Amino acid sequence: MGLTKVNKRKRIQYRIRAKIRGTAEKPRLSVFRSNKEIYCQLINDLTGNTLVAASSRELEKSGTKSDQAKEVGKKIAERALAENISSIVFDRGGYLYHGRVKALADGAREGGLQF
Repeated sequence: MGLTKVNKRKRIQYRIRAKIRGTAEKPRLSVFRSNKEIYCQLINDLTGNTLVAASSRELEKSGTKSDQAKEVGKKIAERALAENISSIVFDRGGYLYHGRVKALADGAREGGLQF
């Protein structure tokens, strides 16, 4: 019997996390995508603290899920710049860099974050 979709994503997620680390100067932008919402947070892996977070639950529900993801990216960038964070490490969380994950990253770039 093969791996389930969730187990495949977990394997990819562990492989990504072994290669990247977030620091206070350059935190990790972690993305979680559910069927209805998208969540992201900036994490300092050295201390295990979440510095800034944003999700589509905070937004007015309008447009497609990709449009909402782009708005979440802009919101996380706005909050990060308020905390004097301008460069980050992107963690796609085992998801393909496509669709909503890509829209969130593009929104964060438009908001002023550097990957």
